[in-house]
Amino acid sequence: MTPKDVLNELKGLINKSEFIKAIEEAKKFSKKAAGSSLTKEQIDKLETNGNSARDWKKIKIAKGLDISRIRRCYFSGEVTIGKLAGDVEISAGVKVPSGIYNSIVIDSYIGDNSLIQDVKTLSNYIICASSVLFNCGVISAKEENTFGNGSELPIAIETGGREVKTYAEMTLEAAAKVATSRADKEFLKAYNDSVDKYIAAISSRKGIIQEGAAVKNTKKILDSYIGPHAVIDGAEAVVNSSVLSGEGEETEISDGSYVKNSIIQWGSEVASMAIVANSVLTEHSHVERHGKVTDSIIGANTGIAEGEVTASLVGPFVGFHHQSLLIAAFWPEGKGNVGYGANVGSNHTSKAPDQELWPGEGTFFGLGVNIKFPSDFTKAPYSIIATAVNALPQKVEFPFSLINSPADRFDGISPAYNEIMPGWVLSDNIFTVRRNEGKYRKRNKAKRARIEFEVFRPEIVDLMIGARSKLDGVKEIKKIYSDRDIKGTGKNYMLEESRKAGIEAYTFYIRYYALTGLKARLSGTKKAKDILTKKTDDRRWEHERLILNQELPGNSIEDNLKLLISMQEKIAKDVQTSKEKDDIRGARIIDDYPQAHAPASEDSFVKQTHQETEQLKKEITALLNTLK
Repeated sequence: MTPKDVLNELKGLINKSEFIKAIEEAKKFSKKAAGSSLTKEQIDKLETNGNSARDWKKIKIAKGLDISRIRRCYFSGEVTIGKLAGDVEISAGVKVPSGIYNSIVIDSYIGDNSLIQDVKTLSNYIICASSVLFNCGVISAKEENTFGNGSELPIAIETGGREVKTYAEMTLEAAAKVATSRADKEFLKAYNDSVDKYIAAISSRKGIIQEGAAVKNTKKILDSYIGPHAVIDGAEAVVNSSVLSGEGEETEISDGSYVKNSIIQWGSEVASMAIVANSVLTEHSHVERHGKVTDSIIGANTGIAEGEVTASLVGPFVGFHHQSLLIAAFWPEGKGNVGYGANVGSNHTSKAPDQELWPGEGTFFGLGVNIKFPSDFTKAPYSIIATAVNALPQKVEFPFSLINSPADRFDGISPAYNEIMPGWVLSDNIFTVRRNEGKYRKRNKAKRARIEFEVFRPEIVDLMIGARSKLDGVKEIKKIYSDRDIKGTGKNYMLEESRKAGIEAYTFYIRYYALTGLKARLSGTKKAKDILTKKTDDRRWEHERLILNQELPGNSIEDNLKLLISMQEKIAKDVQTSKEKDDIRGARIIDDYPQAHAPASEDSFVKQTHQETEQLKKEITALLNTLK
């Protein structure tokens, strides 16, 4: 995404945003809400039903309103009430008549067929049709509201330096571009000016609860926008926030959770005493089980449970399932994991919390790791930092690596260094890589975020090529290497056997990537004769074709397709083998392990991989027949 793309996206939102349109329509409703003054007979009936008002002349009602549906309420200021008919559901299978009961209503507009019951104070709000406000404390708004938009979040550096100004419909990609464009002052000014225009468009003199929303058993809703069909149930408070929601993408805030100065996008969830403050949860993300998110932007489909995230930009599909810490991380690529007890937050240098971490795509932080800042793993995607590793500040440039605690001590190598095994994830844990790739595709709920699911794609393959070149280019073969010998090793040492294994793993998957590209190209064309030599306008194919010619010079198309079959068979075998390691270890340790765990051969993903392998063999056999 370029700066121009970000600005065009913002400009388009200002002109066509559903959020802005919804707010404008709510404002029109509050200004033009049809209502007539109460007759003396109606006032008498209201008072008979236990109602009172500071000034009945300021209360307007829709024509044909059933007065009996308003009981034991106090009204103050200008209040307009729509038609009240039918029942509304307050919980699964429990319906009550729409109406206004046991509540204080001040300067508010109540839409048709809504329920306001047992609300201690409803003040200065627009309540759209078919909404439910049940058993709540204070729901009120001040005279000027921007619903949490416009906060400047200190992304990646707690003390500032990569600030991102927020708006309700912002994307992770836009935020990442703003955070990393600090030298482009013209772009930053244009961005901030555009956000200011957006904020002006959504500003409102009243709080808004949209059609079909339900706010129940909640202590406080202050200065907030609650979107269509959102569910706020049992929340501690929602303060100065935008809760975007829609039918089929209902956003939920529940069970003692607290949201302040934040934006919660479509389909997201804040539950079970979670805290979200000064943050943005993009679509279909969730924070639960005492999870805490402050000053951060969280990507689609990411879940934070029990852990804490501060001053970070976290991309899609990051798993945060236990007590752990992530501070000052710039992680737009996401698709990683933060294990129990992980301390990914050593951003102090005894001076100020001004250091940052760039984890990189697919990074797995194991149990109890300590990651010291600054560190950069962006050129080491899909790497694993193993359990209990203490990692020094560093830059690592070997994809799919394992960084483990040192197994031995070596002369000339700092005892604080860990061991790095480049490409280990490819050679010994390919099950995880391939399974996650499919899992993310299957579990994705986001409709707006641009998520790249493919692991073996040009930019990742280029990193593998660069890493292999470093490994292959050593000037002297040694038993052990450091960053002085092989750049990109970081604050780790590498054994010679790991160097050779890394070259082998990278080579295999570089070639596999290109060969799958050839197969796809052949499937889409009838002209195969000079396919390996003829230049095209297809950038992806050109990248694959160049690699094929460099890696496998002299191979015919038939040779390459047959090689792809054998490689796919090896991958299927490796997937099963990497899963079988659990079976072997488990059976060695726990007596009845085989009885309690399905064997690797019965694992659904292992079986799927074998099925895909057989399908690929059939398709390649058919292609080979057409080439004869």
